[in-house]
Amino acid sequence: MKKKVLIAMSGGVDSSAAALLLQKQGYECAGATLSLCGNETDGAKRIADGLGMPFYIFDEHELFAREVMDHFVSEYRAGRTPNPCIDCNRCMKFAKLFDRADILRCSHIATGHYARIERSGEKYLLKKALDPSKDQSYVLYAMTQAQLARTLFPLGELNKRETRQLAERGGFINAQKPDSQDICFAQDGDYAKIIELHTGKKSESGDFVDAEGHVLGRHAGVIRYTIGQHRGLGLSLPEKRFVTAIDPVKNTVTLGAESELYRRDARAAEFNWISGETPDAPVRCRVKIRYRQTEQWAWVTPRGDSEAEILFDEPQRAITPGQAAVLYDGDTVLGGGVIQVRS
Repeated sequence: MKKKVLIAMSGGVDSSAAALLLQKQGYECAGATLSLCGNETDGAKRIADGLGMPFYIFDEHELFAREVMDHFVSEYRAGRTPNPCIDCNRCMKFAKLFDRADILRCSHIATGHYARIERSGEKYLLKKALDPSKDQSYVLYAMTQAQLARTLFPLGELNKRETRQLAERGGFINAQKPDSQDICFAQDGDYAKIIELHTGKKSESGDFVDAEGHVLGRHAGVIRYTIGQHRGLGLSLPEKRFVTAIDPVKNTVTLGAESELYRRDARAAEFNWISGETPDAPVRCRVKIRYRQTEQWAWVTPRGDSEAEILFDEPQRAITPGQAAVLYDGDTVLGGGVIQVRS
């Protein structure tokens, strides 16, 4: 009996190729688009129709606004820099797809993410894609054993060129469609505008200060800055200055030399250990603190089931509250959490 799979389809080349590949592998496939922020196209339906598979659109605007947009806005207003793609994967793309898959009696879901899942004994491992330039395992660290057991990543062993070739052989008009580089609800990259529209409030200006509290000028609202930033400050200073701290309570943005951005220690909360088991001793591994960074050696010490202390071998630049710290043992993701503010 064929396994039935519900495939998340966006209209892009990756999810389209994933659907084609699974169909060729003999799965009984159905396509689905989660309608989240109103900019979805009908491209996914055209691909599904061309493949002769059922297709569904699920309206999740309210949940997306509550779980992703509200959190994005509140984090920026609190002086942190969130990664909404991680929240969307956790709260929307996986949680809601599994709900719909159960209703449709699908044993598995599938997406076009570049990552791999392997079984090791009684456990499932989340692993990097074979193509390091496309690997998306960083944004998937919140997955659980139950989810991994029922998820397929058909593109994990392909590179982008192979994916496009697969789409071309399938006759897909989106085979050469450029990759999206932006967050879906802020495709022009103007996060501050999105936040102000969402809240209906203009961000309040305040003081740029140095580490001693001396006023250096006026900022345009804390939502417009992130740790490590030095462009777009609108100041004329004798030396280059970088954002080293953001205090939404005092409404100040602290500026300093680049050397002040480096530190070895970090703390992460909302931690997820993919094995489902919290280690009882410090873990030696590599840690990535932003999507495009190369993992760095560190010791990670669990603090209960949901927090961890991280001590890097070498100082890291701009460890940013709100971003994710993701742990790797070789090409296997051990887990991760959200970086917290440190004094």
